[in-house]
Amino acid sequence: MTDSPASASTAAARGDGIPRNVMSTVWVLIIGGFAGILDTTIVAIAIDTLAREFAVPVSTIQWVSTGYLLALAVAIPLTGWAQARFGGKRLWIAALSLFLLGSVLCAFAWDATSLIVFRVLQGLGGGVMFPLMQSLAVQAAGGRTKGMGRMMAIVTVPVALGPILGPVVGGLILNDLSWQWLFLVNVPVVLVGIALAAWKLPDDSARRTRAKLDVVGLVLLAPGLALMLLGLSNVESGDGVGSVEVLLPLLAGTALVAGFVAWGLRRGDRALVRLRVLGRRSVGSASAVLWLSGAALYGAMLLLPLYWQLLRGETVLSAALLLIPQGVGSLAARPIAGLLIERVGPRVLAMIGFGVMALGTVPFAFADADTSNLWLSIVLVIRGLGLGTVLIPLMTVSMTGLDHDEIPQATMITRIAQQVGGAFGTAVLAVVLTSMLGGRADAAGAVDAFHAAFWIATGVAVLALLASLVLPGKGHDDEPVAAEAEAVAA
Repeated sequence: MTDSPASASTAAARGDGIPRNVMSTVWVLIIGGFAGILDTTIVAIAIDTLAREFAVPVSTIQWVSTGYLLALAVAIPLTGWAQARFGGKRLWIAALSLFLLGSVLCAFAWDATSLIVFRVLQGLGGGVMFPLMQSLAVQAAGGRTKGMGRMMAIVTVPVALGPILGPVVGGLILNDLSWQWLFLVNVPVVLVGIALAAWKLPDDSARRTRAKLDVVGLVLLAPGLALMLLGLSNVESGDGVGSVEVLLPLLAGTALVAGFVAWGLRRGDRALVRLRVLGRRSVGSASAVLWLSGAALYGAMLLLPLYWQLLRGETVLSAALLLIPQGVGSLAARPIAGLLIERVGPRVLAMIGFGVMALGTVPFAFADADTSNLWLSIVLVIRGLGLGTVLIPLMTVSMTGLDHDEIPQATMITRIAQQVGGAFGTAVLAVVLTSMLGGRADAAGAVDAFHAAFWIATGVAVLALLASLVLPGKGHDDEPVAAEAEAVAA
């Protein structure tokens, strides 16, 4: 399943720098993984519908989303060990199959409890898919740096568009079909993904090892991450920062993660997640900035639909459709950013992306109930350009110069950083918005609340811009490992 040296040279001569077999692997991963990434947000728009369908409070049915996100967090730390133990191809097909099973079971759920349980099952499959998709793509490239930015521009398309397209697709389904189709829509996509993976993904069974599972590390890290995210999500749900529902899981989760850090440093390469990989400038710096990018991306994704629903009186579907220009901008930026990264370097490109994101957020800090939707649509295209730009240099930097076995470790670390950062950013903006809305019930108070929240979202983007100064610049030292480069040529 590999191209010959001649064909690889032909690809380089065409100017894309990415061999055909690598791009084949990337597209197979994108097709299979898109349903999982989309499903992270597609159900959020249906919470009220599901609560009415099963005759339960919104606080109960909210666990359909919360349980899925917690399952993602639990599964992520297992990915590196499972890939080493069973092989990337087998694990990818198994994760897709688990996600497919969860989707089908969700569609046939008979009450709220069964739906939540099946959603957790679906989330366990998705939690493996997200970091594994990036690992397999980079490993297929064999550590080569040429064309890495353009490859990341393609690999991260679902990650960037999922939060934007999810509510739109969910709204369209609920407008014309039953809620079951929120889950059944995944079935044909995942089936095609499984078939393509079995046919096209390279067989990596020769790299499998008898890796022992770090049980202590798993017991510390997996529930630790889940508890941290639970505490932060309880803030978003309206619980006060000082409430038991927020502080207890947040403090317990932080203590468990801190315990894992101490354990992991002691275990070294035998730990569930090899923390020494953070010592690489590329991984450490990218993880820090990815934490802030998660806060900037997902925090604002809380505010934008609420702005149109609460201030403009739009329906949930209309609010989701009004976010499409941001997706258009994000998609348009990716091929350009993939080319620019090799010319200006990841540090400058990330700073440009966060700067554009901040510029695209500021107008919302001045918007009110009468601001032109046309103007705001233009602004969202600009914001989308920034969103579509920032992930490419960050993901590229985090993967550059790593050997084959370090790549899964780096993908787990960066995925955790982005997810925790997203939960933190969402929680902060939720606190600002709810506290100010609770203090003043009039229209002017609502406008002031959104203005304050959007200013904070802008500040997070600016902070991420400044943090990008720690990223490697153009022509940095992280070159592919010689053994990996030779493996590609073999």
